[in-house]
Amino acid sequence: MDEIRSAKEQLRKDVIQVLNRMGEKQRAAKTAVIEAKLLDLANFQEARVVLLYAEREHEVRTQPLLRKTLALGKILALPAFDPERKKPSFFKVDHPEKDLQPGPRGALEPRPERCKPVMPQKVDIAIIPGLAFDEKGGRLGSGWGGYDRLIPELPITTRKVALAFEEQIVSQVPLEHHDKPVDIIITDKRVIYKI
Repeated sequence: MDEIRSAKEQLRKDVIQVLNRMGEKQRAAKTAVIEAKLLDLANFQEARVVLLYAEREHEVRTQPLLRKTLALGKILALPAFDPERKKPSFFKVDHPEKDLQPGPRGALEPRPERCKPVMPQKVDIAIIPGLAFDEKGGRLGSGWGGYDRLIPELPITTRKVALAFEEQIVSQVPLEHHDKPVDIIITDKRVIYKI
């Protein structure tokens, strides 16, 4: 177990180092390609309720995507995490600039007093963040486990999609029994369907 945890920590450091070398222009160009591929994905186009995230430092930026999702007439939901149990709740976000506030991890989360709850069963597609991914859908998050608790809350029919730079794709993510995979990974170079 300690061996896997230490391999995960090393992989996090390696990927962050690679991402830190990426210039702002390059990051923005790659993000635009990834976003276009997501918007073109049939699962996204057919979805009525879209679960998204507000990015943290080393994740694909999603702020423009939040607004585009709303502009397409979809219901936009974001998770809020209970800081003690790390348990997610889902909320409908109508105005990202007013409805979001910093959460326990520093990422923006819905303000429960401004946003209506969304039942997990209503989510058609969930966009899941991460630091590293492999072609089997293996996902390495930031290490706090919130999204590994979120994924099982969603119906099996909900497509779990990761947005990643090609530099975040590795040959194999070290996994533990509680780590949850994604179904599809969209990078600036390709769309990977879990093998």
